[in-house]
Amino acid sequence: MKTKLPIIVITGMIILAACAPATPIEPTPDILVIRTSAAKTVVAEFTLTAAAFTATPLPPTETPIPVESPTITATVSLATDPTQIALGTPGELCDNLSFDPVTVDVTILDGTAMTPGQEFVKTWKIKNTGICAWGDGYGLVFSYGEKMNGQPVPLGTLVQVGQEIEISVNFKAPTKLGEYTSAWQMVNAKGVTFGKAVFVKIIVK
Repeated sequence: MKTKLPIIVITGMIILAACAPATPIEPTPDILVIRTSAAKTVVAEFTLTAAAFTATPLPPTETPIPVESPTITATVSLATDPTQIALGTPGELCDNLSFDPVTVDVTILDGTAMTPGQEFVKTWKIKNTGICAWGDGYGLVFSYGEKMNGQPVPLGTLVQVGQEIEISVNFKAPTKLGEYTSAWQMVNAKGVTFGKAVFVKIIVK
């Protein structure tokens, strides 16, 4: 004899089966959201990589702007030359002379002994270092010291620029014992002295 389940039990099982929750269905992923997120991730990775390998540019080196030095033009005036100032007038600045201290005394070296009243001839060697030739009116004149009977001596010849000449003066030693110095200078045609003086020095014994 078959055992029949009570109708109530069967009915209860059917109700339970109907009430049991169905298998949960996973939601369909939003493809657009996934793609957007992946793209952002890739961009972020590229940004980090570029930052890691991009060198920070150094500040540009400033190139100094060349400054031109002002051109100074010096104007030299002959009037500032002490030797030329001795000439006295601006119009007579072309005359000058020089001499070698070793060879200027051609005769009667400094300190030569003389007897009282002795006559002698002193000769000097000088050079025209001006920009004008020496001609008529030029000569040697007494400047200061003991004149010793010396007289002005005209050149008597043309002396070109850069040329050397010898010029002499006749002297007479003083009668009194002692040491004597006589200074003489060149003079131009207008009577203006120029250049350094030349000397004669003797000792009267």
